[in-house]
Amino acid sequence: MRGRLRDWQARALRKYLTERPKDFLAVATPGAGKTTFALRVAVELLDVRAVDRVVVVVPTEHLKVQWAKAAARVGISLDAEFKNSDGFNRNFDGVAVTYAQVSLHPFKHHAVSTARRTLVILDEIHHGGDAKSWGDGIREAYRDAEYRLALTGTPFRSDDAAIPFVRYEEDGEGHLVSRADHTYGYSDALADGVVRPVIFLAYSGEARWRDSAGEEYAARLGEPLNAEQTARAWKTALDPRGDWIPAVLSAAHTRLQQLRNNMPDAGGLVIASDTKTARAYAKILERYSSTPVTVVLSDEPGSSDRIDEFSASTDEWMVAVRMVSEGVDVPRLAVGVYATAASTPLFFAQAIGRFVRSRMPGENASIFLPSVPVLLDLAAKLEKSRDHVLSKPHRDNGGWDDEALAEANREKNEPDEETGYQSIGAEAELDSLIYEGSTYGTGAGVGSAEEREYLGLPGLLDAEQVKALLQRRQTEQLDARTRQAKQTEENQRREREASRTEGARRARERVASEELPKLRKELNAIVSITAARTGRPHGSIHNEARRACGGPPTALCSAQELRDRIAYLRKW
Repeated sequence: MRGRLRDWQARALRKYLTERPKDFLAVATPGAGKTTFALRVAVELLDVRAVDRVVVVVPTEHLKVQWAKAAARVGISLDAEFKNSDGFNRNFDGVAVTYAQVSLHPFKHHAVSTARRTLVILDEIHHGGDAKSWGDGIREAYRDAEYRLALTGTPFRSDDAAIPFVRYEEDGEGHLVSRADHTYGYSDALADGVVRPVIFLAYSGEARWRDSAGEEYAARLGEPLNAEQTARAWKTALDPRGDWIPAVLSAAHTRLQQLRNNMPDAGGLVIASDTKTARAYAKILERYSSTPVTVVLSDEPGSSDRIDEFSASTDEWMVAVRMVSEGVDVPRLAVGVYATAASTPLFFAQAIGRFVRSRMPGENASIFLPSVPVLLDLAAKLEKSRDHVLSKPHRDNGGWDDEALAEANREKNEPDEETGYQSIGAEAELDSLIYEGSTYGTGAGVGSAEEREYLGLPGLLDAEQVKALLQRRQTEQLDARTRQAKQTEENQRREREASRTEGARRARERVASEELPKLRKELNAIVSITAARTGRPHGSIHNEARRACGGPPTALCSAQELRDRIAYLRKW
């Protein structure tokens, strides 16, 4: 089954099939449809016998199942249960494996990818640099594969580990910069209505903690602090025993209820730092939620099933640690609480990517997060495209030093070295709102009923700030309508001028489009008969016909080009 492709997917497919390079990197924002594009490439290559096998490499076990289900919908059978100890099951068209699995036995996967002509799809290829063994593993396993198609929504890393099979070029300043073969960024997808706009709601509030000497400290998130104070205040705010998290979760739940008036199955996701706090956040949410709260912990069996069950349900809330931060498709997620200290651009972009998948016009997503400089900066730059730069001497850490970043990003499942640290408490207060890269400050005042209903946050917004936001949105909408009206008028004028020739051209194209499937089928049948008679491969015969008659690959041929190739092969 072949569905209609989005414009970016069709353009990328044409480029791929025209050039058909050994390596191709497609960068597309989360939610844009990278999986659909990659599977269409696989279908086209399988159709013309350019490859005989498909291997998909993914970061997590859950994604193996997700890819296998998506592939089955287009007629490709992937073995998601393939183990390193197994032989290849010829009942399948290919396998879905993880980067970790490949790194454990790269020679086995090299044998799988070279036994027959293979297309290797490397999903979220930036993970190829996560660990030296992962990068070395996929290099060894797939160095001799027929084709490699790399995909990512975030073509950058937070370190200098080169990503395998990605092309790097000099930028003129002594740095190597990754280069994609096709890029479709968040701003492009937003303009096309492929993804939802995101409203970030940053919460500040005073946080208080005690050190090992018994001395108490207080600091306010959102105000100028040094790196150590920010890290402590941030950690204190995320403590489920304080008042900050309950207040933010309550506001997020109110926002979710407001969205569910028009989007009945809208769901919310809380991204927590570790297992203990995830369970604590779930207990808090149970006070507000009218449906069971799903808790997803990557180290527990059945996690993938719980994600699937939540995705298929209309339940309100899911709490997870890191398992849903990348690649997991739950399109109904519309409200998020970023309750983790992870602050790398890569993790942040992937986490926000869980909420931007658009299903119908008019939807938007709301993300609640701590008012921390590094997060505010990432939120404001969400629409900015980034590349992976190697050996750049100065990293943009939002003013944080490396030690403070290490503390904020440290896995909370690790033993806490701050044995003397004790959280006392923190209060929450909406500090600012970020929308389309612009930041709006707020106060603690109460806005009008209309303004509160718009944001779904009763009692937490300053009326003047909300009014300014609404006026700005209204002005932008009016300007957009004016531009659209002018453009429509111009388009109509041009259409009238070209109506005769355009109508004739469309009529010819309509006849050709109806004829194309029959001609492709006839050409493939003649190629099959010729191959059986001569013993030559199908691809070799297709290539000879193309060389003799000219034109693009078969999938892109016009009706006349197909007829020319049929006539040429009939002479054989």
